Formats: sequence, structure tokens, C-alpha cells
Amino acid sequence: MKKNLLLCLLIACIIVNTSAQQSPANLSLQVKTLNGVVEGVNESGIRTFKGLPFAQPPVGNLRWKPPQPAKNRTGVLKADKFGPQAMQKYIFSDMQFRSDGVSEDCLYLNVWTPAKSATDRLPVLVYFYGGGFMAGDGSEYRYDGESMARHGIVAITVNYRLGIFGFFAHPELTKESAHHASGNYGLMDQSAALKWVQQNIAAFGGDPKKITIAGESAGSYSVSAQMASPLSKNMIAGAIGESGSLLGKQSTVSLAEAEQVGTKFAKSIGAETLAALRAMPAEKLLDEVSKPGMGRFPVAVDGYFFPKPPVQIYASRQQAQVPLLAGWNSEENNYRSIIGNAEATIDNYKKAIERLFSARAEDMLKAYQVNSDKDVKPVATDLAGDLFIGFGTWKWTDIQSNTSAKPVYRYMYTRPRPIMRADVGKPGATGSTGASHSAEIEYAMGNLPTNRVYDWQPEDYKVSEIMQAYFVNFIKTGNPNGLGLPTWQPVKKGVAAPVMHIDADTKLMTEKHRERYLMLDKMPAN
Repeated sequence: MKKNLLLCLLIACIIVNTSAQQSPANLSLQVKTLNGVVEGVNESGIRTFKGLPFAQPPVGNLRWKPPQPAKNRTGVLKADKFGPQAMQKYIFSDMQFRSDGVSEDCLYLNVWTPAKSATDRLPVLVYFYGGGFMAGDGSEYRYDGESMARHGIVAITVNYRLGIFGFFAHPELTKESAHHASGNYGLMDQSAALKWVQQNIAAFGGDPKKITIAGESAGSYSVSAQMASPLSKNMIAGAIGESGSLLGKQSTVSLAEAEQVGTKFAKSIGAETLAALRAMPAEKLLDEVSKPGMGRFPVAVDGYFFPKPPVQIYASRQQAQVPLLAGWNSEENNYRSIIGNAEATIDNYKKAIERLFSARAEDMLKAYQVNSDKDVKPVATDLAGDLFIGFGTWKWTDIQSNTSAKPVYRYMYTRPRPIMRADVGKPGATGSTGASHSAEIEYAMGNLPTNRVYDWQPEDYKVSEIMQAYFVNFIKTGNPNGLGLPTWQPVKKGVAAPVMHIDADTKLMTEKHRERYLMLDKMPAN
């Protein structure tokens, strides 16, 4: 009897000890990557690893070169704070960073993992921030990965080079390149991060064969780019795009055109050689390019990252053959960008269309028809949004549905942000009439509580719960559908598509204005 009692106590101790070792408080915070051991932080059961270098610092002679693999380290790297932001000016007031300052040494990523062991093989989300390829950072509150991690996903945000540091092309750079290409370094950074994730994420409990990439605005452009590039397309299991793609009009330029932009800039600041440009302090370069009239550095069809224009890659079925979930918002741009400060009347609308589109004005007025003055604001809002980013997103979903056997899910996000909180906003400020550009990010990522500017209501949390559930299901299975959610049908080839309208009354509807996009598709780029 005593022997049996002792045996039972021994077994109980083993069970307790095993449970303690696997409890959140006792999870190992040290993970061995290919480059060395990193040590994260336990944040209420979610292990976070911030500021992990996925490439060498792109400084000195590595400025304007493809990212080089991170060097191996000895010792333990403390991964308890975000790496520096990429070089940028603070040009968007809605960006709230948690990292300390900017630096050319910026190629870091952040991991939130709920995995209890390296054998969990959880699905992985890699998120690219927006900001027009000029601003943004993986430390922004709205991209925080904790909420996604609590839904059983290893969530990752990635820093990449911006502006002149990420997209500068120049004949001398092309000449020195083994690939006879220049520019697109920011996109190559993202690809290098994906490779790092593929090689290392199993150690964090993620599945390297289940990597979904996502992003908003420039981040969504980036998703469409990674799907098209031979450098990345085979590392992707799924893709989510929020507002934007490189398949719109004038989204890319030729390498020669990009080189002309770079040459013009170099001459304008008196830098006659590549050596002089590389010797210039990063802050000086950023100040020079930020001066009025300097313009921006475009994404180039460089012959390496993009062997040919992205739209041609998709048309020839050479893109990643993966499930795609993408859409845009109901007020991506304001009607004022069409009619200016004029009164919203039919006459002023027609005059604006004739001024903007001259020979194509008749086609535009037919597709974006107004029958009364009260139609002007909503129709001009639709047109403004489509010209800005809606058409390019539509084109992406349409061509992917025609050139891939994998499902494509399209959404229209229509939930306006609520009014601003009285203690942080302008007294009496009201919410917008539609869902403005970037309004969906906090909802989709489950991060409403991280943005204290708006007075979130119970309905906002309901919308967030629905949208995040769609994203979570898609990341896990390639299909957004799940229990308790309105059924979402994929786009069918060549017909009016089902579109999930996401709001407090989320419902599937048939696209109303396919003729608009077909007309825009036929219009010349200029």
C-alpha cells in the first residue's frame, strides 16, 4: 500500500513539474536562430522578440545594395526593444512609433509568438507597414502582433528601407550590380526578411510552410510585389492586401526612368559620383530629398526583383499561386480632390471631369454618372478613391482570379471611424462619413485599444471582432469563413464579383460598378 502511495505521489510530482515547465510563466525566453541565441520577453503568456536583425546594417558601402545576410553572433542577444526606424521624416500624424529614433541601420523585425514549444508549427503572419514608401515602422501600435498571437498565430512586423535609401536608382549603381539592376532595395529588404522567417520561424513555434504576408497601403503594394517577384513568391502561402497594389496605372517605371530620377537628384545636390553619395551622412541625404520639389523615388522594373512589369507577371501566371484576400475602403480619398473647392453641383462636377480627363471625359461621366446635385459628393468620392488606390486593388483581385486556381476574396470596408475623444481631439469633432484610407488597420489587427484618439463604441469592437476573425481564419486555412461569420464567397472568373461589405452590418453583396473598373483598365496610363 505504501509503495502504491509513493508511486502515485511520484507520478503527481512529475505531472505538476511538467505542467509548470509548459506554463506561460515558465516558457523558455531563449530561442536559437541560425545567427545565434536571442532572448525575448514574456508579456502575459505571449513571448515577444523585438529588434531581431534579419540582415546586416545597410550602411557605408552597403548603402544602396541588396540586403546582406545577418552575421552570426556569440552570446545572447537581448530582444526586448524595437530596432530603429528607417530613415524618414515624420510626415503622417497618425503614426505612433515605440522605437527610439531613426537610423540607416534599420533592418530589424519583431516576433509575437503564443507557441508553447518549437514543435507547435503555428501559422505565421508577416506584416508590412504602410506610409507611401516614405514613412512607417514595425513598432507602430496599430500593427502590434499580440492580439493576433492570442488567436494562435505567430505575428511578425518587418522594417524596410524607405525613400531615397530604399528606392534610389542610378546608372552607377546599375553598373556595379551583379544583376545589372538598381533601386527596389526596400522590397528586397522585405524579401530578405521573408527568407529569414522561413529559415528561423520554426524555432519560435511557427510553420515555415504557412507564411501569410499582409500589409496596408504601401504595405499592400508590397504584398503584390512579393507575390510577383521570383525572389519571394515561393516562400508565400497566402496574401492579404489592404488598399493598394502595383497593378494600377503608373505604379512602376522602367529602370531607365528610375535612373533618370536618381541622376537628376544627384546633380541637384552636387554629388557627381556614387562615392560622394555614399559618403554623404544619412541625415544630410534625407534633408536634401525632403526639400520642396524633390519628388519621390519610384518602384522600378529593374530586371532582377521584377523581370518584367508586375501586371505582365500576373497576366502570364508567374506570380505566387496562393489564396488572396484584398479590398479597399469606401472613402480612400475625398471628393474635393475631384471638384476642388467648388460647390458640389452637377455643372461643377462635369466641368471638373472635362478638365481632368479631356478626351475621355464622356466615358468618365458615363461610368461615374450623377443625376442630381446630391449624387455629386458620393460619386466624386468613389472616383477619387478609385483613382488613388481602388482601381489598382480591384485589378489585383480581378487578374489573380483569372490567372490562379486559388481562391480570391474581395472586401469593401465601410465602417467610418467614430468621433475623437474629447480629451485628445478637437472638441465637437465628428467622425468621417466613410471609411477613410487606413481606417481599417486597428480593426483588422484587433488593436482598437492601442489607439486612444478615437471614442470607440461597442459596434466598433463588433466590427473589429468580425474583420479580425476573417483575417485569422484566412491566415490559418486560406479561407476567411468560420462559425458565426457571414459566408464569404470567392471571386469568380470574368463575372461580377461577390464583395464582403465589412461594417456593423457585415454582408456579402455583388459588386455594383464593374463597368467603371473595366473602363479604367482600358484607359492609357497617362
